Amino acid sequence: MAEILPGVHQVEGVDPSPDFSTHVYLVKDKGATWTLIDTGLPETHAATLAYLKKIHVEPTAIRKILLTHLHRDHTGSLRVLAAATHARTFAHWIEAAYIACDPAYDGPGAPPAEPFVVDETLKDGDTVDAAGGLIAYHTPGHTPGHTAYYHPERKLLFSGDLFFGEGDGIILTVPDFTHHSPTAKISARRMGRLAVDSLLTYHGGPIVKNGGAALRKLVGTL
Repeated sequence: MAEILPGVHQVEGVDPSPDFSTHVYLVKDKGATWTLIDTGLPETHAATLAYLKKIHVEPTAIRKILLTHLHRDHTGSLRVLAAATHARTFAHWIEAAYIACDPAYDGPGAPPAEPFVVDETLKDGDTVDAAGGLIAYHTPGHTPGHTAYYHPERKLLFSGDLFFGEGDGIILTVPDFTHHSPTAKISARRMGRLAVDSLLTYHGGPIVKNGGAALRKLVGTL
């Protein structure tokens, strides 16, 4: 069962290989609807739709798709899932331009496979009526418009690729695929000031309990 916390599902079957984990999160809203955070690589939409069927959630019950950043392992199935769910799509305003390939992204990591225009753009500190109430934090470094989503009541941090899970802890985003590592350190220190219980990384992990301790341990080394 991939419900890792009440109302928080880690979608099964989207990992491209046993050595490369990709955590697409499906999160319950306050009512009868759901929110998807990131969409996985191209062609993994089938696994997401199969998972929805398995847990008896209609695709159209997903009303929002939140994107952490532009990289293809996060946006690869965006077009298909947006069409299947009719969900509204959200990204930081900088990242939205790169997801639309206007301009084309020339930083490290695979850019979107095709342009996509998101429905709504976000800025730092915006609140999103999704997953029970999230705050969008601009956390640049891995990419210019990278965004983490924080649930203050439940102390959940969906950190995208700002952090990678490693063993029982986390590391800062991998330099080889990062636009600007010093800026990522600044973003990490800022997230370290949040009260975090569950640290929901996209690669590796997640750290479901005591995520704040792992976060503070890393930030103490930066």
